Amino acid sequence: MRLVIARCSVDYAGRLSAHLPLATRLLLVKADGSVLVHSDSLSYKPLNWMSPPCVLSTVEPDEEQTEAGVTEVWKVAHAKTADLLVISIHEILHDSSHALGHDPGLQKDGVEAHLQKLLAEQIELLGDGYRLVRREYMTAIGPVDILATDAAGASVAVEIKRRGDIDGVEQLTRYLELMNRDPLLAPVSGVFAAQEIKPQARTLAHDRGIRCVVLDYDEMRGLDDSHSRLF
Repeated sequence: MRLVIARCSVDYAGRLSAHLPLATRLLLVKADGSVLVHSDSLSYKPLNWMSPPCVLSTVEPDEEQTEAGVTEVWKVAHAKTADLLVISIHEILHDSSHALGHDPGLQKDGVEAHLQKLLAEQIELLGDGYRLVRREYMTAIGPVDILATDAAGASVAVEIKRRGDIDGVEQLTRYLELMNRDPLLAPVSGVFAAQEIKPQARTLAHDRGIRCVVLDYDEMRGLDDSHSRLF
């Protein structure tokens, strides 16, 4: 991973256009080719990024850019779309590279891991016509628990939690934002599935167009029949 702290401005052109004015930011260039732009706020969420497959090239600034103080320009082009991330660097304050090695990935809580397995086997719990594509669908920012398709064949990203709170909804929102940039997947809708979903998380999910599904762990394991209960 390459870490660069630089005074820079950033422009993104593609399905969406965005501009970040000149400021000091952290630029991450990962081994998978992804490039992320971070500020000293917003926690772990980047201000902008380009996910793989993409190609980073460094070019000399033109005369107008040089007069504005630009010393080098990064152009990050997506290999499958016309999306382009342009980082105009005025000054590099730090530049280092580090080999992080293999990452085993996030280790799920035992119940969450079992819920994921059970839901993958019983994907029809999400609705008639749902089909499993795969578990642990990898994105540039981590694996989505389940990628499925609905009755119409549209992509659906499913995030599974034991107890669903706002952080889980935010996590799924980041996955959806990234996945909807992929023309092979878009449009991608979201399902937030948990044994228990807090009211604030349900409200936030509804506001972002994410469907909530409450999972009955015992019933999914065949230990309880909810239809035979009085309450």
